[in-house]
Amino acid sequence: MPRQARLDAPGVFQHVIARGIEKTRIFRDEVDYRFFINRLGELVEENHFDCFAWVLLPNHFHLLLRTGPIPLATFMRRLMTSYATYYNRRHKRSGHLFQNRYKSFVCEEDPYFLELVRYIHLNPLRSGLVKDLEELKRYPWCGFRVLMGIYKNSWQEVDEVLKYFGNQVGEARAAYRKFMEDGIKQGRRPDLSGGRLTHHSKDNKNLPKVKERDSEDPYDPRILGGAHFRKKIFARIQQFEKKNALRMTLKDLTEKVAKCCNLSTSDITSGSKCAQIAKARAVLSYLAIRLKRMKAIELADFLNVSPSAISKCVLRGEKVVKEYPGIIDQKMK
Repeated sequence: MPRQARLDAPGVFQHVIARGIEKTRIFRDEVDYRFFINRLGELVEENHFDCFAWVLLPNHFHLLLRTGPIPLATFMRRLMTSYATYYNRRHKRSGHLFQNRYKSFVCEEDPYFLELVRYIHLNPLRSGLVKDLEELKRYPWCGFRVLMGIYKNSWQEVDEVLKYFGNQVGEARAAYRKFMEDGIKQGRRPDLSGGRLTHHSKDNKNLPKVKERDSEDPYDPRILGGAHFRKKIFARIQQFEKKNALRMTLKDLTEKVAKCCNLSTSDITSGSKCAQIAKARAVLSYLAIRLKRMKAIELADFLNVSPSAISKCVLRGEKVVKEYPGIIDQKMK
């Protein structure tokens, strides 16, 4: 079954998770951690994103972001590609560093925002990397110590989190620490990292009451939020995509792919199984389906292939894009 497209629009909260391939380490020492943090900070500031919570663990990381004007996918591609390139060069390795795609979940501010800040920042404690909150304050690869005033960085949003806990900074930090202490006994929270939260879920008691969804409002694993929020998000995303969808026509996109691959547009639409043409067709399929949100049946008709072949083309095109991460920016110029 094809994977669902990610949900994205400017100004939405996103919980992002990425893991090392086969659960291997992605950070070996302090130099690796610092490179990633510096790159994350650069991208947050350059692209006008907001970062409210973050944590780096040996084999994965979590981020709580509010998106800016560029797509989340572009932001994450720049972050993960630059880090993987650095990591492979420094540690003399090759191949993929991260496992498949990163996960991302659109989050409703109330009641999920503070729960996610807490969940993300408690990860080192739940993983056994620190034993208590005092040690967590000294754990350098987590936003908790920034919220507690132990360390400062220019790109983490502090005031917007602390305002939920009090008007005075000292009062707010004390209340936030108490909030963190209360979260320790909750244990792991699969409902905040992609696990479904249902009416009967044992994790449901940890959240304020949310409006029950109706039978006409299907659960969507890409969203943490109630029925009203899901409808609002879908409407907002549809509006955003109509307004800001890739303005390039399919014909223009085909011409750019053909030029990049030293082919003609007729080559790409010929249905040929020639390796070079098939690769170009795969890249075009990925760009058209994932970026332009085209329907597979329409693209299949344009490329003179079967609809079932489009699914395979998209998967192959995604691999090509991962191998040559600059290819999208090159074709979108």
